[in-house]
Amino acid sequence: MSALFNFSSLLQVLLLLICSCTYIHTQWPSLLERYKDHEALGIFWKMARVGERGSPYVSLACILMAVNQFNS
Repeated sequence: MSALFNFSSLLQVLLLLICSCTYIHTQWPSLLERYKDHEALGIFWKMARVGERGSPYVSLACILMAVNQFNS
């Protein structure tokens, strides 16, 4: 089943994107900063911001998803 049709898989993909963009932004800030004002590529900068500002909530969501995967 595709991740687009399975809500749990869709959440996992979104969390992975947020965590990946946050990591990339902390390691190489200029990589995402130059696309901040672009329409299509600006979403990665926004995901990095969500990961930075909502870090405890994102971490908790990642832990909950890991526990959910482990129990399945």
